[in-house]
Order: sequence, then C-alpha cells, then structure tokens
Amino acid sequence: MIISVLKPKAMCGQSCFNIFMCFFFFYFMMTNSRYEIYFSNERKRIETTNEEVRKLINIDVTLNYAARPDVRTKTPWDAPIIWEGMFDKHIYDQMHIHLKTNVAVTVFAVGGYLNVYLKTFLTSAEKYFMVGLPVTYFIFSDLPDQIPYIELGPQREIKIIKVERHSRWQDVSMMRMQTISTLIDSEIRHNFRYIFCLDVDQEFKGRFGSEALGESVAMFHAQFYRAPKSRYNYEKNPKSKAFMKTGDFYYHAAVFGGTWENVKNLTDTCFENIVADKVNNVEAVWHDESHLNKYFYLHKPTKLLSPEYCWNEKFPGKDIRIARLVWSPKYHTSLRT
Repeated sequence: MIISVLKPKAMCGQSCFNIFMCFFFFYFMMTNSRYEIYFSNERKRIETTNEEVRKLINIDVTLNYAARPDVRTKTPWDAPIIWEGMFDKHIYDQMHIHLKTNVAVTVFAVGGYLNVYLKTFLTSAEKYFMVGLPVTYFIFSDLPDQIPYIELGPQREIKIIKVERHSRWQDVSMMRMQTISTLIDSEIRHNFRYIFCLDVDQEFKGRFGSEALGESVAMFHAQFYRAPKSRYNYEKNPKSKAFMKTGDFYYHAAVFGGTWENVKNLTDTCFENIVADKVNNVEAVWHDESHLNKYFYLHKPTKLLSPEYCWNEKFPGKDIRIARLVWSPKYHTSLRT
C-alpha cells in the first residue's frame, strides 16, 4: 500500500520527527492489519493535530483505478472520479472516524417541496449518508413549523433555518448560493470541516459515504456523462457571467461539496455573478447550475462523483452498479407554481 506524504512547510526538528513517527506507526499498522486503522497508546503520546495528519495522508492514493476499466476514472487534471469497486470503504471510514470528521448538509425545503420530499430525503439519508460520522442537516424552509419529526442516529442532528419564499422558483434556486455562504460564515466554518449541498427532491438508496469527501467535490450530471460536449447545457448567452464556449464536463448542481473554504469560494463567486447578470437584465438558462459549471471550469474540482451518486433510474445504466442517490419523481408544474 502506498501513502502520499507531503512535507510540512516550516516546523522544528522535534515536531517533524514526532509527525514522521506518527505517520510511520500509522503506515505500519495499516500494512500489517489488512487496512484496519487504529492507534496504540504510543500514538496518543505523540502530539499532533488532526489537521496535520490530514495533510500528511492522502487517502485517495488507495483508490484502485484499474478496477473500473469500463469507465473514466480520472480527469485530465488527475482528479479521481469515484465509482463502485474503486475504494475500500473501511479505510475511508476508519480514517475519518479517527480524524473526528464531521459533515454539514444544506438542503432547501421551500413551499410544496417540504411536504412532498423532505421526509423521504431525511429518513433515507439516515440509512445511507455518511453513516458513522457526525452529520448536521441544516434545513432552510419558509415553513419551519411543518418540518417533520425524524428519528436520528447518534451524533446526528437537524437545525432549521427560516428563509423567505421568493415569488419565482428560479430565485429560490439562485439565491441559495448567498444563503449557504452566510451560513458558512456564521456557523459552519467554526464547527465543521466538510459541507455537502444537496437538493431535497432526491432519495438515498445506497451508501453515500466518506469516500465522497474531498477538498472540492463536483458531481457528474447523469444525463450528460456519456454525451458529447456539443449537447452539454452550458450557458450560450455571451452577456451572462455563466457563458461558456466549452468546458470539461457537465456538472449537476443537485450535489456539490468540499471543505468549507472551497464551498464558500464557490457560493460567493456564483452569487456575485448571478447579481452581475441581474444588473445587466440577464438570467442564465439553467440558473445556479450554469454558474456552478462556469466556476468548476475555472477552478477544477479535486474529486468528481460518478453518476452513481445522483442517478435517474429512468436512464439506461450499464455503468451503474449501485444507485446511491436517485432522483425522486418531479412535480415541477404544481410545486413551482
């Protein structure tokens, strides 16, 4: 097994030695216990922070790219694309448990979306999303009194935040970027390492675990991942800040995430560009998704999730061995009116 090591920038000799010994012990235990990660009392004696360990160990080097020769497993800039069969879930889970990783989830349940989708989203998330890790669901709703009761597992909680309902559903979609950014400033940056931003009209049906965590995480759009670029829904209006002549892939705004720093930069940039478009009386055809695609073209994500992580079960799926998160039936006409 290979573990990627990065040199700390400026540390005293004793500190470097301590971290090296910590890493060496961790590596020894992993390679001699069939990847079961644990630390002895000697490990506790070595003073190092979780963040230092995180920087020393790049767990994605354990990915087995050859396990999926039928699909693309790396981007041109060498970021992994996560598919079933490529990762050992026990390695990822034990590492993040040791690092005391916690995850914030943002979800908007506004208007009719609350009653139609939220309960299914939350109950299925409790079965499959980041199981074993502390998770806090931040639910934005204009009807906070109607949030259903959900029995949560250990170290899981729900926080409800009241938001105003916009007259146009397009504004609900686009303004979430500002709302998420504000939440990151007020709470997430102080209490969480990672954040995922998810659409509510989805249902978890398989493991959506710690292998999905990364610095900057984008999601392949299930409708376009095998389509030619000429069919991608990039913004074609050159007056829009989201305008793109070409790109790398087409990303789905229903799932994105990463460290709070990266998600903060993404949401701030998208919101600034949305506002600039409004000033110029322009609106991207696919709203915040158009701006998200422009952002990820200019700021390459460090990890991509395969369509397993947001799949439409109506599509033919010869590549899909497991549908982890699936699209729920859409009732756009009635819910968006």
